[in-house]
Amino acid sequence: MIRRPSTVTTAYAVRSRPASPRRWAVGAATAAVLTLTACATTVPTVVPSGTSTATASPSASASASPSASASPAPTAACADPTASYAPNGPPPAADALPAGSTMAAIRARGRLIVGVSADTYLLGSRNPLTGQIEGFDIDVAKAIGTAILGPNPTVQLVVITAADRLPALQDGRVDLVVRNMTITCDRWTKIAFSQVYYEAGQKILARRGDTITDVASLSGRKVCAPRGTSSLTNLTTLAPSAIPVPSDNHTGCLVLFQQGAVDAITGDDTVLAGLAAQDPYAVVTSAPAFTKEPYGVGIKAGAVDLVQFVNAVLEQERADGRWAASYATWLAPTLGAGSGQPQPTYGRTP
Repeated sequence: MIRRPSTVTTAYAVRSRPASPRRWAVGAATAAVLTLTACATTVPTVVPSGTSTATASPSASASASPSASASPAPTAACADPTASYAPNGPPPAADALPAGSTMAAIRARGRLIVGVSADTYLLGSRNPLTGQIEGFDIDVAKAIGTAILGPNPTVQLVVITAADRLPALQDGRVDLVVRNMTITCDRWTKIAFSQVYYEAGQKILARRGDTITDVASLSGRKVCAPRGTSSLTNLTTLAPSAIPVPSDNHTGCLVLFQQGAVDAITGDDTVLAGLAAQDPYAVVTSAPAFTKEPYGVGIKAGAVDLVQFVNAVLEQERADGRWAASYATWLAPTLGAGSGQPQPTYGRTP
């Protein structure tokens, strides 16, 4: 395993529309899977979405000065975890952000800091041919960066584990987390969320020819899921006779699976599709998803103005087709046409 320094800051240009991710899926990407495990979980990478090569300090805090509207997160009962704060119309231009807002503070800093994955193939993973972190989640982060900072923004991608998603926001290390995070009522008590930007579902990955087909068939079998995830919680709840094997991330689960240490992996269909694309002996079972996993952009509790702004950006992506284009690039080749960008649910009040 190649050991990387605990913090590395790199600047490079991101292609506006990457080539098909499948061309490096099985060979080079599998090698990257093994290299990234437990080695790149805290590596921040500065990613200008255009041609800028500015480098930002990885040690700088992401905490931006909140506006008056960035009040403490509500603690009321959570009737619908997917309900977010309604945007105040279209997002303002990057050079016309409200004075004193969280977005204006981020713009004054000169970069947006986003917690992401670098080993979740198709959502956020490092392309071994270019060194760039690419995927569906990364496109969402770049769209928000462009809306706040203008063309060719500097977006600092801080690679975090699933278990570190909430702490990274709570500690002020990042402005946003775009890392296939399920919106739940419990998480709303700790952070805030955007509207749902993708509706995933939990499924099972097993070896071709195995008798594992669904949750009921997991009895007595070793099943891997990342620590600190709803996938692990659902596994222990819905398959109590299975043997849970936690790992730092799904990449670690894939390594255990390939070593024969576990019989199956469970997680969101998006994540498992990426794993299956890297291992010809793995298959996502045909059983229907046994949970709904609505993904939201994680935002620090109290930054209501930033939540509203992100929701406005997601609405803009729906209208101009950027969400659909990103889905077509990253997820459609594996998951099919899908049902499109989820319709938002609003009604949450500060």
